[in-house]
Amino acid sequence: MATLNKVFLMGNLTRDPELRYTPDGTPVCSFGLAVNRFYTTAGGEKKQDAIFVDITVWRKQAENCAEYLKKGRPVMVEGRLEMDTWEGKDGQKRSKLRVVAVNVQFMGARPTGEETPAALGGATREKMTPTDLSSALGGSGGGKTDSADEAHGHAPEEQEEDIPF
Repeated sequence: MATLNKVFLMGNLTRDPELRYTPDGTPVCSFGLAVNRFYTTAGGEKKQDAIFVDITVWRKQAENCAEYLKKGRPVMVEGRLEMDTWEGKDGQKRSKLRVVAVNVQFMGARPTGEETPAALGGATREKMTPTDLSSALGGSGGGKTDSADEAHGHAPEEQEEDIPF
């Protein structure tokens, strides 16, 4: 049986990245990501949901994230889901899903004083539209959006700037 563990998320950092090093010197960076979803209920009420995801990045990309990303910056993350399990202080078993990033794409305009795109670990995009995202994810490029958003004249890319905190 074939399996696939692949995640694409686009959102804003909920906290500044934290860079650490393993005992053998391998860089590892972690940060939180808020991913928003906008929709309209059957009654016409506009709603917004947010999920918060912990992201872990390794090696050179970890150092780049720690150096160039800050709370509130938009990013697109490509990676895989991983389950962390541990025993709490109360003796209860705990678990949490997190994303181990394979690629972190810096989005939005660069803050002033930042280095060139090459120093950022690759090209950057000013803003990714639904069509761009569909193409990046291997879709047909149709750029399908939520019909409720279209009906109210709200393009999803206009709303992605909102941070739920």
